[in-house]
This record gives sequence, structure tokens and C-alpha cells, in this order.
Amino acid sequence: MSRKARIEDRLQKTFRPIHLDIVDETYMHSVPPDGESHFKLLVVSEDFEGIPLVKRHRRVNDVLGDEFGQGLHALTMHTWTPKEWHAKGGVPKSPPCLGGSRVA
Repeated sequence: MSRKARIEDRLQKTFRPIHLDIVDETYMHSVPPDGESHFKLLVVSEDFEGIPLVKRHRRVNDVLGDEFGQGLHALTMHTWTPKEWHAKGGVPKSPPCLGGSRVA
């Protein structure tokens, strides 16, 4: 099972999102293209109602914690309530990679 599929499965089971978008952004970074190491998430769930943003991110990190020990390097998170999702109107674009380690 791919890392993306594992992430999707865990987030679906834990947060029961009304919308879930997982984007593998590894291709944007100086790492092997098949590394599945950089992801952007949009998780829209009623479970986030009344929970501060930092605690939402901690909950996602807890759910996906073992992935960081298995090669996941970066995780951009947008953890929104349905009301926030409708107000924001979409997922922000990710900035370009600024370098870091180069892969030959």
C-alpha cells in the first residue's frame, strides 16, 4: 500500500471528513521522485469544531506519527471545519521548494 493510501485510510477512519484531499508534493522537492516524502493535506471535518488549530495539527501528527519514522519528511496541513472550508473557498497553493539537500 502506498504512503498516500495509508494516510488516506487513517485520516478517513479517525476524522470521518466530509472532504479529504491528499497531494503528494514530493516532485516539487530535491528528493527522489518516488520517495513519497512531502504531502499536503486538506481535512475538512466536524471533529475540528471548537478545537484550536495547533491541537488539530497535533491530532493529525498523532495519527500519522509512525510515517515520519518511515520516510515522511514534510506534511502541510489544512485542518478545517466545514464552515471554515466554505469561507476559505479552496486549498492554498504550496510555495516552491527553496532547496535543501540536492539529489543527483
